[in-house]
Amino acid sequence: MVHELTRAQARRLAVTAQLLAAERPGGIVETVYGLTALPIDPTAAIAPSADHILWSRLGWPYQHADLVRAAEVDRDIFEWGGFYRLTSDLPLLRAQMAGRPSDEKSRAWLAANEGFRRDVLDRLRADGPAHAAQIPDTAQVSWTSSGWTDNRNAQQMLEILVGMGVVAVSGRDGKGRLFDLAERVYPPDQPDVSPEDAARERRERRLGALGIARERSIAQPFEPIDVGPTGESAVVDGVSGLWRVDGEALDALDGFVGRAALLSPLDRLVFDRDRLAEIFGYEYVLEMYKPAVKRRWGYFALPILYGDRFVGKLDAKADHKAGMLRVHAIHEDETFSTEVSDAVRAQVRDLAEWLGLTVDGLS
Repeated sequence: MVHELTRAQARRLAVTAQLLAAERPGGIVETVYGLTALPIDPTAAIAPSADHILWSRLGWPYQHADLVRAAEVDRDIFEWGGFYRLTSDLPLLRAQMAGRPSDEKSRAWLAANEGFRRDVLDRLRADGPAHAAQIPDTAQVSWTSSGWTDNRNAQQMLEILVGMGVVAVSGRDGKGRLFDLAERVYPPDQPDVSPEDAARERRERRLGALGIARERSIAQPFEPIDVGPTGESAVVDGVSGLWRVDGEALDALDGFVGRAALLSPLDRLVFDRDRLAEIFGYEYVLEMYKPAVKRRWGYFALPILYGDRFVGKLDAKADHKAGMLRVHAIHEDETFSTEVSDAVRAQVRDLAEWLGLTVDGLS
């Protein structure tokens, strides 16, 4: 059986799966469970990605302190691979951790630095959580890179050991991540899940979080954007190729009620640019790395969702020193109706209030 979907149905599957319909989730754990993975990026032109994504789902009750408590006190979530994940999902990642590091360069470097590895673990075991800068560099062979990691041996060793599940991120402070032995961060006595069962469950969860996805797509280092042979086959009107969908989610489409939302540029709803163009007909590029004169929408423009459509981009910046959310432009992909305009502006005011700022430049 192959489901035949309109683009509107495909969009609504994706929006609902990403918890961006009118009915909001009840808290951080429910949200991370629904999304399966919450991207972490400290760029704060508006707010760090994890905070922004949680606010866009939970609304005004959410505060950063809630995330800190969930990660560092309750230990309901943990960091791995650039995402927050549910601690209860840790057994699903054990097989992937066991295969790390996955590239030959890192494996060879780790083997050449066995003494350094032991030194790092001994330091953490004796003195507890530490920043990478606090770890003595006793590397036998230096890490080489054309990027920012060149010769950052302690940082690179910690990254590899976190990927392997030997070390864990125990918390964050003003200086960044604190690392500790995984056995002191992750809960003991978690169930064993076979690699096959873990892979299957992760695919199913990912499909539930995406709503509609390709069976195969461009490989990602930690969190795929495809779902393998999970769910049921579907075609989308006007879009080539087969998709995978959750059959049960299709049954709830008739009751879809949307809302307006200002999304983080790193939101998973917009992360897969090919799917974004095919299903939503929406063009979006994060332009922070472009020269200012080549930007169309702004340094850190936020995708604007209204119902099941992306309708524009918000070019704004949080100026905490001045106490203002400075709105440079609201780019309308199509001329906003009065209803859309009012809803978008209400979201801008809500965003400013959540940030503790006043709005400057909103006409």
